[in-house]
Amino acid sequence: MRNLPVDKNAQDARHVVRVTWIGLAGNVFLSGLKFIAGFLGSSQAVVADAVHSLSDMGTDLAVLLGVKFWSAPPDEDHPYGHRRIETIITVAIGVALALAALGIGYNALATIRDIHLRQPGWIAIAGSAFAIVLKEVLYRWTVAVGRQVKSSAVIANAWHHRSDALSSVPVVIAVAIAVLNPKLAFIDHAGALVVSIFILKVSWDIISPSLSELADLGAPRKHRQKIRAIARGISGVKSVHAIRTRRLGSGLHVDLHILVDGEMTVRMGHEISRAVKSALIEKGPEILDAVVHLEPYE
Repeated sequence: MRNLPVDKNAQDARHVVRVTWIGLAGNVFLSGLKFIAGFLGSSQAVVADAVHSLSDMGTDLAVLLGVKFWSAPPDEDHPYGHRRIETIITVAIGVALALAALGIGYNALATIRDIHLRQPGWIAIAGSAFAIVLKEVLYRWTVAVGRQVKSSAVIANAWHHRSDALSSVPVVIAVAIAVLNPKLAFIDHAGALVVSIFILKVSWDIISPSLSELADLGAPRKHRQKIRAIARGISGVKSVHAIRTRRLGSGLHVDLHILVDGEMTVRMGHEISRAVKSALIEKGPEILDAVVHLEPYE
């Protein structure tokens, strides 16, 4: 039975590697497509969107390299496992998004008054429209795998795909306006700026929970209440207190004290504590492990 978690980790890792390799291939294709469409269509917004797709490749590589480490089982030097590596990679993906957003936004603002020698063309719109469809497909597939294996890094990478899809929407609108009315060509730059703001928002949504985890932020109140209710529901437990939690990757480690009849045998107390631990892992809010301390009830 001890080998089952290792086998599951290996199976989850294979799912992650497969969907990430396909995402990487998609990003390479879309980056080239957008660069060509943006260049031929004279659209700065589409070229900026191509840079965003290019940044996705870096996060794909980070996931491919990191999954081999965070999926490894606990060892003597890492008794709690290696899930913090996943958290660090999640932060790295968020930072990569933020840097890409700042670069796109700066370039859009710095060139918004530039004179356009050529107005954007329809090929720029066609390239971005195709990218929206393909990126949304990649998002749905990747986020499904991320939720299945409960990986914050994979889910963050999925949102990288969706941010690329959604950021292409204002690009298509801005370029279409510029095509229809050359006097409004500056809207192409405004579209690039909107893209950068959207990417910044997504990057913060990715980074914020991971930083909270690295800072050892405990589980929310509703989770602690559920943990208390589960432990209190075990026969022989008279009270529960000193509940402490810490997030590790997609799950929680729990430490709590249960009060039992002080006259019972050590064996009986051990059986109760084992029942509490089993119930927490089975019914609790994504609990990976629990340490149960026994105290006599006064």
